[in-house]
Amino acid sequence: MNALKNKVQLIGHLGKDPEIINLESGKMLAKFSLATNESYKNGHGEKVTDTQWHNIVAWGKTAQIVEKFVSKGKEVAIEGKLTTRSWEDKDGMKRYVTEVVCNELLMLSK
Repeated sequence: MNALKNKVQLIGHLGKDPEIINLESGKMLAKFSLATNESYKNGHGEKVTDTQWHNIVAWGKTAQIVEKFVSKGKEVAIEGKLTTRSWEDKDGMKRYVTEVVCNELLMLSK
């Protein structure tokens, strides 16, 4: 393990239609939430499904693909890296969000 990398791979369904933003610089940004599910049996033998929600952002050509082909409920596989950014809200409080910056996307739904 000479080079450890920040790499995330997820397969899930979109929770809502992507938000597409065209920036003044000419770049395109796509934002969407992705749900991943994990099922297991609890101590009583009952099947339990745990859903995790992930914030995904895509830039440039990947954002263009998202705009054309991705919508609520579609299943996709994504690959990218984890990033955390911060900002000050209107009350002066520092806020943080962790997102996956998607650099590859594969459509799994028809």
